[in-house]
Amino acid sequence: PVLKQGMESFVGLHPIPVVYGCTIAELTRMINGEGWLKNGIQCRLQIVPVKNYTHSDNYELPVKPSPNLPDYRAVRLYPSLCFFEATNVSIGRGTQFPFQVIGYPDSTFGDFSFIPESIPGMSTNPPCKNQECFGIDLRNTREIPRFTLKYFIDFFNRFNNHEQFWKSEKFIGLLSGDPDFYNQINQGLTEGEIRKSWQPALDQYRETRKKYLLYPDFK
Repeated sequence: PVLKQGMESFVGLHPIPVVYGCTIAELTRMINGEGWLKNGIQCRLQIVPVKNYTHSDNYELPVKPSPNLPDYRAVRLYPSLCFFEATNVSIGRGTQFPFQVIGYPDSTFGDFSFIPESIPGMSTNPPCKNQECFGIDLRNTREIPRFTLKYFIDFFNRFNNHEQFWKSEKFIGLLSGDPDFYNQINQGLTEGEIRKSWQPALDQYRETRKKYLLYPDFK
């Protein structure tokens, strides 16, 4: 989803999708070019282009971008799992494999289990702390999706009481950038139906994005 006006926060500042498909230099060019900074100020920008790079190239960071994104798999799964932060479901914070597992303290949720604990420097008070969580292990997933709601909708449907799934209606709006997302999930819309509602804004964003690309686009 593209962040809608009025949903700006620390976790989302500009009208871009969760997966925005830009290098940091391209994104900065867009922020300058579209005048998104307060009072129309412009960032002084000097870009050193990368030779022979394209958006289709695979790139793995040589360092952790965050203590809770320990490897390439976690980075790739993050867009699909980050919405769980607004729920009572654990996505592995408090383990050595955050953003690679999904679970809840209910043995009917799956055969795989893990126990989130306090880990200094990573997560001192993780969701479901010191509780055995049951669910799924994504560490052996062969093909990692770019972005999917299948995990989110699947776990929502595992709850008999859907109110127990949610931690914060406001936060899921900020995370997704879409104030309608909370109600779409509660109404039982499919991923296809939800994505269709996002499509007009995504099409508009893609046209805007073209103006600021420095490298050949995805094939």
